[in-house]
Amino acid sequence: MRKILFPLVAVGAMLSVAPAAAQQRPSVLVVDTDKILGECTACRAAGTAIQGQITSGRTRAQQLQTQWQTEQKALEAAVTALAGKQPDAALQQRVQRYQTSRQQGEAELSQKENQIQSTQANVQRQIASRVVQISEQSRARRQADLVVAKNSTLASNAASDITAEVLAALNQQLPAVSVTPLPQQQQPAAPAGR
Repeated sequence: MRKILFPLVAVGAMLSVAPAAAQQRPSVLVVDTDKILGECTACRAAGTAIQGQITSGRTRAQQLQTQWQTEQKALEAAVTALAGKQPDAALQQRVQRYQTSRQQGEAELSQKENQIQSTQANVQRQIASRVVQISEQSRARRQADLVVAKNSTLASNAASDITAEVLAALNQQLPAVSVTPLPQQQQPAAPAGR
């Protein structure tokens, strides 16, 4: 009886070790994308460049606001001085130039804002694409089932966190990104009328 039980116990022990070894491999890996976006070399450089564009845009907006306020006050004073009379052609032209200048300035600022947003989107696209590639390589190498963003999880095991590995690979593989607006998509030509 002892001879029969011993092999069964040994087989049972081996079977209980095999699942434990399989459980050592995390099936879900976690990447802290917020940390990566805050610490990667390309992210920091791009952030500095974009902040420069934002500062330049704010400076330009302040210049335009000052210019518009000065001109608006002068025009209001000229209209008030008329005491209800119709403005002459010169004053009407000044008002028209002011309105045109304001519209052009607002369009310039809007274009600058759109350009900055497009640049931010382009930077994020480049970094996200590389983070996904690196995460997939790590997932495949570790034979995990899934990689998720840490901010999308409620809780995770520290052993499944591959942020440092992804960050190191990202810094090596993507030391810089293009800090330019997204490439413009060409619109399809309108079909010829019948």
